Amino acid sequence: MSAQAQMRAMLDQLMGTSRDGDTTRQRIKFSDDRVCKSHLLNCCPHDVLSGTRMDLGECLKVHDLALRADYEIASKEQDFFFELDAMDHLQSFIADCDRRTEVAKKRLAETQEEISAEVAAKAERVHELNEEIGKLLAKVEQLGAEGNVEESQKVMDEVEKARAKKREAEEVYRNSMPASSFQQQKLRVCEVCSAYLGLHDNDRRLADHFGGKLHLGFIEIREKLEELKRVVAEKQEKRNQERLKRREEREREEREKLRRSSKERFRDQDLASCDRDRSSRDRSPRDRDRKDKKRSYESANGRSEDRRSSEEREAGEI
Repeated sequence: MSAQAQMRAMLDQLMGTSRDGDTTRQRIKFSDDRVCKSHLLNCCPHDVLSGTRMDLGECLKVHDLALRADYEIASKEQDFFFELDAMDHLQSFIADCDRRTEVAKKRLAETQEEISAEVAAKAERVHELNEEIGKLLAKVEQLGAEGNVEESQKVMDEVEKARAKKREAEEVYRNSMPASSFQQQKLRVCEVCSAYLGLHDNDRRLADHFGGKLHLGFIEIREKLEELKRVVAEKQEKRNQERLKRREEREREEREKLRRSSKERFRDQDLASCDRDRSSRDRSPRDRDRKDKKRSYESANGRSEDRRSSEEREAGEI
């Protein structure tokens, strides 16, 4: 890559697709399904393992540093939850690698000379010390590159202790089996990157493996996967709590609405009852007046009729 192309990539990564007002680059957004969400989160295996013996080639989805910059800017204002897509991608990749590791273990078990469980445990101890030495040597090289000489010397002291333990473990392993069998290279599959490790590998080989881009790349991917699992779990828990809170608020509003409705209904009933009582009270005096008038009228008519009957009797007698 030329110096100009490197500068352009750095500007894209810092400022996004619209850094120079070029609208043609904005035809595809970072939220588009064609964009690799693992790339936006800087954990796509196609990028991490590029240049290793397990180079996956170009990713089928779009990789663009400018889109990653757009996402990083936009994610400060809104949560796009791309961690879930990236987690699914890495889980699928790691699951496939773990399957290959199991296949390689079965193949070794079929091709290598079978040994007893006791001898196998002793060989496993040598492999464990090889792994410890390799990791420490890789750390020594890293500290030396950073200029941390004092810390690097402390780690070298740990390397010497591990080497002494390894010599003792190899001696125990050698005494447990025939010399001809001991000289045979006993292989082991690395649990991290599926590479083959030899029981008699020297320190340089171990340092190259455990400090190599392939092994460190797989460590980075596996650690990123665990981080994504934690982030996704936290965000899902947060969303569930928010959803539960909204539901409780809706239920509380519905209960409040029902309570107000019941209260209004009871108030209306009370008002109607008061109206009926008032109407009844208003009618009672009128009814009494009417009844009194009717009774007076009937009483007056009765006296008049009695007087008329008396007069008629008197007239008949005359």
